[in-house]
Amino acid sequence: MNDLDVFANLLAPEGQALLAELRDHDPADELAAATRLRREHPAALVSAALGQARLRQRAVAKFGADAGRMYFTPNGVEQSTRATVADHRAARFAALGVRTLADLCCGIGGDALALARAGIRVLAVDRDPLACAAARANAEALGLAELIEVRCADVTEVDTAGFDAVFVDPARRGKTPARGAGRGGSGRPAGGRIFDPEAYEPPLSWAVEAARAAPCAALKIAPGVPHEALPADAETEWISDGGDVKEAVVWFGPGGPVPGGRRATLLPAGDSLLGAARLDPAGDEADRAPVGPVGDWLYEPDGAVIRAHLVADVAGQLDGRLIDPTIAYITADRLTATPYATAYALTDVLPFNVKKLKALLRERGVGIAVIKKRGSAVEPEELRKKLKLGGGRTSCTIFLTRVGGAPAMLLGRPAAEAAEGPVTPGR
Repeated sequence: MNDLDVFANLLAPEGQALLAELRDHDPADELAAATRLRREHPAALVSAALGQARLRQRAVAKFGADAGRMYFTPNGVEQSTRATVADHRAARFAALGVRTLADLCCGIGGDALALARAGIRVLAVDRDPLACAAARANAEALGLAELIEVRCADVTEVDTAGFDAVFVDPARRGKTPARGAGRGGSGRPAGGRIFDPEAYEPPLSWAVEAARAAPCAALKIAPGVPHEALPADAETEWISDGGDVKEAVVWFGPGGPVPGGRRATLLPAGDSLLGAARLDPAGDEADRAPVGPVGDWLYEPDGAVIRAHLVADVAGQLDGRLIDPTIAYITADRLTATPYATAYALTDVLPFNVKKLKALLRERGVGIAVIKKRGSAVEPEELRKKLKLGGGRTSCTIFLTRVGGAPAMLLGRPAAEAAEGPVTPGR
């Protein structure tokens, strides 16, 4: 029995009963559950139901409560868009007046669901039959089947003429051998991320041409894509959710996207900062923030801001400067509220020295430390072992970085904590 047959059996009454029984399944009891259920149900169906229960539990982080009603493949859980990010993108499409859209490389349909909920009629295309089956089942399960048509086809052969917009989400990981061709059909050995945009499936160059042929389009790409690979006639948006950078999206079309623009969007609040690409004399993009001495406050920019090369823009808003020309830490002499960076009140700026740091923390009664690094060869966990913290009630944040090219240690605490009580200066 192939995967499609097993999946179809999951959708039948016996499979649905099994999934309902496993809704609150504890993975620690899986062996006992499998033994018990196989007395009453076919072994293949029990294995599929248990596998689907595991996937649903993993998918809660991306899809919330909907995950308990949805259907997944292993690749689908890994590669699908987080619901908060998909909702943001769908809202942006809707604001651009999009009413019909071709979703190419749809996977298990995460983006199609968000688009349909935004009132957009979707043609969802993927050439993996199992992914298409899951996408259809998800549209049905969430009551969106009337707005989503799922088609199993090679996306490069689909005619998108007549649609208001195109969305392309190329595969950026190798496929697991157990699932064969997967979303893009590569059969590539398992699992690793693909960093070369031309190794995406389909390649980024194909996706860009498909986007340019549409009235409006968006391409989902890896957030670490080299800026020189980005098309100059499109806006690129880096999106973080809860402080973690999730993806980059290249936007084409009139009425919204700014050609050459670089945008950082921070979810869940939705704050969005747009800046234009800047070039240094050599023709490379460059943040043009000033560099200067460390002030009373340190700002750690959100990862989307860093990826979008908008650190200089945030520094300008804060009347700040970089602590080192190669490090994305901003310092300032006064506190200014911003959604684009986390502020810390600094107490100490010291040359890197583990012995002095250990003595200082003991003197301050520090028992809890958050250790961050940027531009340092020292690993936080290695340093934590050497510090042997414990017993003290005071907490602090330690930044391992460079100041003016020299290894340094900066100590402080988040601005919110500093507002609750005095900061003891050590400088």
